[in-house]
Order: sequence, then C-alpha cells, then structure tokens
Amino acid sequence: MLWINFIHLYQPANTKSQYIEEAVDLSYQRLLQALKENSRTKFTININGCLIERLFEMGRVDIISGFKDLISRGQLEIVSTAAYHPVLPLISKQEMARQIKEQEKILHKYLGVKNKPKGFFLPEMAYSPQVSKVLASLGYKWIILDEIAFKGKIDEAEVDKVYQDKYSGLKIIFRSRRQSNTYVPDLIIKNIKSNNELEFFMTATDAELYGLRHQDPTGELEKVLSSAKVETQTISEYLKNKPVIEIKPLACSWESLKEELQDNQPYILWNGRNNKIQASLWKLANLALTLLENNPQDKNYAWARWHLVRGLASCTFWWASAKDFKHNFGPYAWNPDETERGLEELIRSVRSLESESLRKYKLKAENLYIQAKALIWKRHWQYYWKK
Repeated sequence: MLWINFIHLYQPANTKSQYIEEAVDLSYQRLLQALKENSRTKFTININGCLIERLFEMGRVDIISGFKDLISRGQLEIVSTAAYHPVLPLISKQEMARQIKEQEKILHKYLGVKNKPKGFFLPEMAYSPQVSKVLASLGYKWIILDEIAFKGKIDEAEVDKVYQDKYSGLKIIFRSRRQSNTYVPDLIIKNIKSNNELEFFMTATDAELYGLRHQDPTGELEKVLSSAKVETQTISEYLKNKPVIEIKPLACSWESLKEELQDNQPYILWNGRNNKIQASLWKLANLALTLLENNPQDKNYAWARWHLVRGLASCTFWWASAKDFKHNFGPYAWNPDETERGLEELIRSVRSLESESLRKYKLKAENLYIQAKALIWKRHWQYYWKK
C-alpha cells in the first residue's frame, strides 16, 4: 500500500517556550528518530518560519539540524507557507506576499533550502481562488487542500487523483479528512491485518498528533514505517507525470463543514458572521495592517511589524471560535488568554508607530482594543467560566 503523508509543524511566535518544548519532546524528536531509523520513508512537511526561529532562539538547533539533514537526504520534501501562520484569504495580498517571502528566507537561512519549494501549505488549508493566483504568480506549482474543496462534501473527491486549479493552474492533491482525523498508523495497521483492503492513504495532520495529542505507547508509527507492506512517497514524487483533472475548488479550510460552505462561511473558525469577538479583533487587525502598509518609512516600522505578524496569526481568532475539536485529538477552542495575547500584539503594533500624524488612528485603535478586550472577558465570565 502507498501512504502519502503531509506533516504540519507550527507553534505561534508568541507562545510560551514550555509549549514548544513539550511539542519537541513528545512529537518532533520522535518523528526525527523514526525517519532516521527508516531511511526509505519519505514524507512531505511544512515548518512555519516563526517556529524555526523560536527553536533557534531556544537553543534547539538539534531539531533544526535534524530536519535539515532529512531534507538534504531526500527523505523529507519541504514546502513553503506564510511565516507567521495567518489565514491568507483574510489578509491583504501585500501582507500575504511579505510573509511568503519571509518564509523563503528563513528556509534558506536555517534549513539550507536553496531553490523555491514546489509545494505550498496554506495555513489552516484556508483556500480562495485569489490566494491561489498569488501563489502561482510567486512560482509555486502545487497545493494540498482538504477534500471538501472539491464539491463541498466529504468523500466526494478521489484522493488518489491529481487535480488542477482552473483559477491559477496550480496542481492540487486532496487529503482524506476521514483518514487524517484518525491516528493514521492505527488505521494502516488495521488495514494490513485485514489483508490490505485499502491500497492508498492520503493524509495531512499536525505533527503534534504523533506523541503530544496521541501517545501511541505500542509504537504503531514505528511499526508502519518498518513494514515492507507500506511504501511512502513525497507529494512531488507522487504528482510527477500524472494526468490532471481541472476543477474549480471551493473556498474552505481543512475544518470546513458542508453547512458552513452552503452558508457562505468558509472561514467561520476565524471570522464567523455572528462572532462579535472575532469581528472586533478584525477591526483592529485591519486598522493596524493598513497603518503599516501606508507608513513603511516610520522609524519604528520594524517593531510595529514584529508585533503585527504575531497578532495576525490564526490562533488569535481561532481561540475565540469556541469549537470542540475532540474529533481531531484537539482542544475546545476557547481560551481568552490566548485570544488576548494576539490582541495585545495588534495594539502594540499601532502603539509602536512614531509618526505624530497617526494620533487619531492610535486613539481609534485604543477604542477598538478596549471594546475587544471587554467582549472577550464578558463572554468568558458570563458563559464559558466553570464549563
């Protein structure tokens, strides 16, 4: 059987070091060791630039070197992304391009990636036709999407086929959501024991699945990688010389539901129509983004951007969605502290700008900040506290 596996490594740039250490100790080290011990295994990975830089700052060059070695040996295919993990359809094209180019620089600096990767990972697999056109203009060749992008339903796409985006010309490979929402090694072992009922697995998950979210005390991952019955390939290897089927993908994310797409809310986890907290966050985020784009010569521009990109990370908005992710080994997505952490970055971005001409915009930003903070904590104490 053939297993095409995509692994996503990301931790917010402003998260606590202990959370990164936990992911390193329980998941990243394990994946590195498993791949080193099984040299014929090939996966495709994304590592956001903000995580690479945090690992370097924390002195975890062993982890960076481990991934660098596996990339150089051809066991890992690295793709590009946006460095600080924003939801790309919800930000400007200018900011999108800046973060993508910054990611390319980070990959070159720390992982020795000399040529532009062929593939691109959309943070949260949040797709729109406009984003795909930007990626094509920057020279990328393929993207990975959740299968719901095909026709708005699960199990409609044939995930072993290769598709092509009619809007941009990018090749597309779809992940199986049902497979990806399991602990995949368990699924493959079960399939082997049942005489190979399924011959193809196409999965994409967070790296934290392997150890942090699922402990796997019996080492099912290692069993799968050492099995002679399991073959692996990178995505680019799999796409090579395969015929394509032209489609028009739907705007969506890797957690979108059919009902959400029918209601025209493809990014509800980060910008829900009826989510007042997210709406208030986006008002401040868009103001901060506009101010920076209009004031690139401000003497504190670099510091303002330093805060902005951290505030624009998907986590700022995701933790205000209050969705239950137990189906995917994840948490309940309500955390006022994490949302407030992103909010603080956004207001600090505006506060950092020095130009006196921005006084009225700073006052507007402070009002938006106060409103958002009040909404977050009012919702928490009235509804989520003690629940």
